[in-house]
Amino acid sequence: MKIFKTSLLLLALCALLQSVSAAEGTARAAATTGVPEWGLGPFTRPADAQPIIKPDPASVFDCPMRKAPVHWEAKHTFNPAAIVKDGKVYVLYRAEDDNGAGIGGMTSRLGLAVSEDGIHFKKMPEPVFFPAEDAQKENEWEGGCEDPRLVETEDGTYVLLYTEYKRIKGGGAGTKLGMATSKDLLQWTKLGPVVGTDPGGKQIIPNKSASLVCKVVGDRLIAAKINGRYWLYVGEKKIILMSSADLLKWDTKFSSRGPVLFDKREGKFDSDFPECGPPALLTEKGIVLMYNGKNGRVALDDIGVGAAAYSGGQILFSAADPAKMLDRADVPFIKPELPWEKSGQYASGTTFIEGLVLFKNQWFLYYGCADTFVGVAIAPVQPWQLRAPAGNGTGQPGK
Repeated sequence: MKIFKTSLLLLALCALLQSVSAAEGTARAAATTGVPEWGLGPFTRPADAQPIIKPDPASVFDCPMRKAPVHWEAKHTFNPAAIVKDGKVYVLYRAEDDNGAGIGGMTSRLGLAVSEDGIHFKKMPEPVFFPAEDAQKENEWEGGCEDPRLVETEDGTYVLLYTEYKRIKGGGAGTKLGMATSKDLLQWTKLGPVVGTDPGGKQIIPNKSASLVCKVVGDRLIAAKINGRYWLYVGEKKIILMSSADLLKWDTKFSSRGPVLFDKREGKFDSDFPECGPPALLTEKGIVLMYNGKNGRVALDDIGVGAAAYSGGQILFSAADPAKMLDRADVPFIKPELPWEKSGQYASGTTFIEGLVLFKNQWFLYYGCADTFVGVAIAPVQPWQLRAPAGNGTGQPGK
């Protein structure tokens, strides 16, 4: 009997040591790759990776504002959104023309490209979204439409969140977070700036960068309701949270820390500031928010992030309370490494993540490279990433 009990104790001890070892291994992997056990990834670039979308000086478009032809994607094509439609990946990307010079000095329009494998794309000959003689020209001209994020609603409507950019005479610029909708990705209805109110009734107009919480439905990422409302992580530098019953009227949700959910961290890859990335994902383990982190002026050689470089990080929020942060990775899961990710008009380098799709049972992540090109990285799918938690407040069981 003593021998039997001793054997059981030894087996239990071995199991405990294996569990501890596995946990330590997971923690070490997260510290190295930036992918915690609740995160998406690891993401890898295709073999012999090259930009999947490049500038084309030959592309011409009759600009309704200039009343003349322009080379609308002559200089730079970058910062893409993505969506799956009819079994294909569609990428909506920012394109800059050759009227002007320097970052922010050219006009941005949004081009559309389509792919059957998620890697090789065919571009439409003209932009599908641009400044025009419409109600938003005071916010977009002269300047443009920048940095899109795309989501789909349950009824098949595509919702575009983008930056309305206007250069100000005498220097400087004004930006607002704009919204538009479409049924086909080609014809768009501009809805104007996203406007919210804080608990005191004060109006809030975000300036850029928004990640709407989505869930997986089949092979689509669909805007998710939690406790009867849509949830939007918003901003650059100081990230806030907004919610809406209808995607039109927005309120600001405060956390226990106040209106700001998170901001920069000294000595980390996001030491200058964070900025929202692609749509956030509601999973069985919580809401995974991918974001862009700009490093400060000091290179972080130990993790391979250069001074002023943009890398991608991940944060976990509670599915029951989207304002409650549960965890935040200390190192990036994607960073500028290849030559074309660290050269171009932003030579410090960017892997600026904005587009995430579920395609052929893999995650495809689309990102801007040095404000000049578009790249892609791919990751395996885990079953828990496809399921919303049970009792998620949507009125439906977890899927």
